Amino acid sequence: MELRHEFPECVFADIKREAIAEVRELTLRQLREESGKTQAELAELAEVTQSTLSRIERREDNPIQALRRYVEALGGELEVVAVLGNKRVRLLGV
Repeated sequence: MELRHEFPECVFADIKREAIAEVRELTLRQLREESGKTQAELAELAEVTQSTLSRIERREDNPIQALRRYVEALGGELEVVAVLGNKRVRLLGV
């Protein structure tokens, strides 16, 4: 269904801009950096060591990868979205 014909072009452009802004795509590292936290600060808040947090950001031994392979084997796609207040961020590389 083509929605473009149902709205004036300026309204459609606003809707499209809002939709794009609604879901951003970031890696875990980018998300942490955007929040203004260091690995050490976030590790303390998450109650893990800094080296563990670093491994999480590098995706070593990530159980989500196993779930992704499972869903993909079924012909699907796994998306991980973090909700931070009114922001939705699709996490890349997890």
